Amino acid sequence: MATRWGIASAGKISHDFTTALATLSDKEHQVVAIAARDLVRAKNFAKLHKIRKSYASYEELAKDPDVDIVYIGMLNPQHLEVSKLMLNNGKHVLCEKPMTMNLKQTTELINFAKKKGLFLMEAIWSRCFPVYETIKDEIKSGAIGEVKQVIVSFGFAMEDVERLNNKEQGGGTILDLGVYTLQLVQFIYDGEKPISVKAGGFLNDDGVDTSMSATLLYKNNRTATIMTHSLVTLPNEAVIIGTKGIIKIPNFWSPTTVELPSGKFDCPLPKAPHQFNFVNSAGLRYEAMEARECIKAGLKESKKVSHAESLLIAELEDELRRQIGVVYAQD
Repeated sequence: MATRWGIASAGKISHDFTTALATLSDKEHQVVAIAARDLVRAKNFAKLHKIRKSYASYEELAKDPDVDIVYIGMLNPQHLEVSKLMLNNGKHVLCEKPMTMNLKQTTELINFAKKKGLFLMEAIWSRCFPVYETIKDEIKSGAIGEVKQVIVSFGFAMEDVERLNNKEQGGGTILDLGVYTLQLVQFIYDGEKPISVKAGGFLNDDGVDTSMSATLLYKNNRTATIMTHSLVTLPNEAVIIGTKGIIKIPNFWSPTTVELPSGKFDCPLPKAPHQFNFVNSAGLRYEAMEARECIKAGLKESKKVSHAESLLIAELEDELRRQIGVVYAQD
């Protein structure tokens, strides 16, 4: 039986996710409903993506008996409330990153999902790309020796993107981009908590970060250097440096290629029926596949993006914000 998806929000990332689902078999994935706060937007989205039902409220979507799992695609400050609404109505949840605004909210949401006995996953799609498995296998093989340094940067010139520069909308590079740099480091270091975090950065007039640079120290002389920016475009690659060699990951957040000591490994993405808004968005299919497999197996969380991982990433995001001085109303 197909996994029946509901989509919460008709924004750009929801468009990309729904388009990515269309690259998968409809015997396994079907989008049955879309909800937005504006019915016209919901209907337009439904027409484009050939979705049968469109709703003007998330409450209606939550109560739809035909929906198994809901993709949460709205702005960061709404993630907790809408995710809980869906869970409270018996729906599994794939929540766009960051899962919530802070560790306190993420803890609340995960505990709520556990109480309801439902699947909840933070949509850190990077973890589900096949390239990530190749990277982990290469490290485990000893090909680059013991990893001692990870360097990862993520930044674009985005001064005109309102949601990124507005505190009320949960803006700032740490929550929007930093989550990707953190997850990459935590992936390489097997979810280990750093022993030290030291960060600096700049804030805009609204009090959200336009840049962040941080050094994370781990046991056994291992270091990570992460950078985010919304005023300039950074190299946007990850470099994993071991005692015997180096791995380079272009487009590390959605990679189709990785440069290994033994050569380049490619895993191209399929064509989709519509244009995407973001780089390599066809790869959103992988997180949908992971959610389906977990639900079929009766799991309440994904091993690729575990609840423990989401909690630690939220904790690290809180610490980066604390050191730079970014405070949200939700804190």
